[in-house]
Amino acid sequence: MRTEEAIIYSYGFATVASAIPAYSKRGDIVFVDEAACFAIQKGLQASRSSIKYFKHNDVKDLERLLKEQEMEDQKNPRKARVTRKFIVAEGLYMNTGDICPLPELVELKYKYKIRIFLEESLSFGVLGEHGRGVTEHFGINIDDIDLISANMENSLASIGGFCCGRSFVIDHQRLSGQGYCFSASLPPLLASAAIEGLNIMEENSELFNILRAKCKRIHKALQGISGLKVVGVSVSPAFHLQLEKSSGCREKDMNLLQNIVVHCMTRKIAVTQARYLEKEEKYLPPPSIRVIVTVEQTDEELDTAASVIKQAASLTLN
Repeated sequence: MRTEEAIIYSYGFATVASAIPAYSKRGDIVFVDEAACFAIQKGLQASRSSIKYFKHNDVKDLERLLKEQEMEDQKNPRKARVTRKFIVAEGLYMNTGDICPLPELVELKYKYKIRIFLEESLSFGVLGEHGRGVTEHFGINIDDIDLISANMENSLASIGGFCCGRSFVIDHQRLSGQGYCFSASLPPLLASAAIEGLNIMEENSELFNILRAKCKRIHKALQGISGLKVVGVSVSPAFHLQLEKSSGCREKDMNLLQNIVVHCMTRKIAVTQARYLEKEEKYLPPPSIRVIVTVEQTDEELDTAASVIKQAASLTLN
């Protein structure tokens, strides 16, 4: 990642969930995208900070909140001096398959003197020429981001997670990150697997171009399915198929999508419904089928998958 230092966690979910409360405490303010994943939500809950949600990928809405906070700070400058402020975003959003508008977020960081935390569990090993994530994708200096976290359970196909950044930022977690301080270390076998994954990424950067081409292929193939819409950018290996029109009942929508999943499964195409802890999600995403693309899948397999999904949708929804 070309940062000064990194720290390894033994469990992916705990990485960002304990990194956030290691820095943001009671009285601090965190500005968060509404589509933030569940691990981020748990980290915010543990931090006991004041949380302000902005509309998904809406930089104008975020700036509105920042301006409001700036006016509040002017009323009480003494309190403002000791209140830390953070923006928390995902490189690629697990719940929507969208890329965060990082260049605009960095502009706001310097304009309003605020720190940025990036959760890159889905974008690490996917975006950028060498798979370094959303900073490389946009050509942003990695020092402009205060903390990057990601799990090793997606692109590295191992277990655990990491945070990386400046030495003084990472060092702080060794005593303040509860998921690090009160956990055993990563099993050596899985650490070796992750290292091998990194070696493959470093030695064969062409993998990322191949993956992007496959993502674009399946995105294009799934356009125009009657009753379903593709949600997510074309370079995301994890995206969603949502109903074009909801029935108005979440349970009924989920049953319709489950019928599509079952049809695909019987024809040896593995897709799954996106699952959420419905009562605990701050902003519950609409029901969807989550589709995952890997670099190992052949073009023929992707085309077959697209045709089976289309067939399942036409039988179920029409």
